[in-house]
Amino acid sequence: MKQLILTLSLLLYGGQAMAQEVRDSVKIYFQQGRAELDLSMPGNRTALNRIADSLRTTYTDSVFQLRKILVMGGASPEGSIELNKRLSFERAEALFGYLSRYGALPDSLKTSRFLGRDWDGLILLAEKDRDIPYKEETLALLREIKRKLQRENSMEDEYLDRLRRLHGGLPYHYMYRNLFPELRASRLHLWYKKTLNPMAPLPEAEPLTILPDTVVPLSPVEIPQSDKRKPFYMAVKTNMLYDLALVPNIGVEFYLGKRWSVAADWMYAWWETDRRHWYWRVYGGAVEIRHWLGKKAKEKSLTGHHVGLYGGIVTYDFELGGRGYLGDKWSYGGGVSYGYSCPIAPRLNLDFTLGIGYLGGVYKEYLPIDDCYVWQATKRRHWFGPTKLEVSLVWLIGHGNQNKGKGGKR
Repeated sequence: MKQLILTLSLLLYGGQAMAQEVRDSVKIYFQQGRAELDLSMPGNRTALNRIADSLRTTYTDSVFQLRKILVMGGASPEGSIELNKRLSFERAEALFGYLSRYGALPDSLKTSRFLGRDWDGLILLAEKDRDIPYKEETLALLREIKRKLQRENSMEDEYLDRLRRLHGGLPYHYMYRNLFPELRASRLHLWYKKTLNPMAPLPEAEPLTILPDTVVPLSPVEIPQSDKRKPFYMAVKTNMLYDLALVPNIGVEFYLGKRWSVAADWMYAWWETDRRHWYWRVYGGAVEIRHWLGKKAKEKSLTGHHVGLYGGIVTYDFELGGRGYLGDKWSYGGGVSYGYSCPIAPRLNLDFTLGIGYLGGVYKEYLPIDDCYVWQATKRRHWFGPTKLEVSLVWLIGHGNQNKGKGGKR
């Protein structure tokens, strides 16, 4: 069918060669600070497969001839210009290396270009985002930075510091997590020549001039919602009040999304000194589901105010030289909690939590007499009041799950 179309074209145009330029472009995303081509990043595999298909066609079809490949790399505002420029060229080489698997790419076809910090792209993203803290002031500052940088590029780092300080860094930290990843990308452009006379020799390639305002439009690539990866945030923690009471304990918490998390903890102590009849034994655990509130929680997961529902079980044996209390069957309880988790280091928080609820169960009172433990009474506990108290040291785990302005990345 293709040969028939070519033949008809030759007859209609009398064998005269006609040429037409065809362009294609895709957007490829990279991990922060990395130049390796990651096909697991949202949209990358689909985009590169489409480009690979077009390259296979050009290498087998004399109608289409590849004339130029350009990789244009920008950067989000964080990081130095020198670092981002180096990353931009390394990412270009990674893309060229990937494409060369589908055929030889002469150096004369390859060009890369670094655009600098993509303030225009950040403004467009900020205009569309409804959740940026202090949105109007943030947009006003971003537009001011853009205007001033058009006249004086040497002040860019000072303008960036102003953005970081705006309202204590709340807008910057929000954009860092939600908007900057969209700017860590390179745009891959390919130019083809399409001729209706495959027998005619290709004309000499003319130098390609790229003008910032007239280059192929850098329209954003829409990422299908189903292709977006959910972030994974978790925490490992220990209640330091229990640690001071010589009750080793550990807890984990997983962020579920939409300001919800689930936590579980376990404690275990089995200390005894028989000569003094000193017993300090306890083990048990609890599960809690939390909802995070306020601006801090909106800007950084597992940070800020939280309320929750919890339930747990415990056994114990306490005797410090006098009357002892033995709960050798599971006691149980639950309640509601309120707390606040504040950053103290890039990967550390302090979590203060108080829970009020019910604790029930059966326990025995006994007296250590000579070498025996003499039972005195069996009682049932029905306690309403504080049943949970935490001052926990929290270790944040997960990519991007770190505090800004506490020595962490900016």
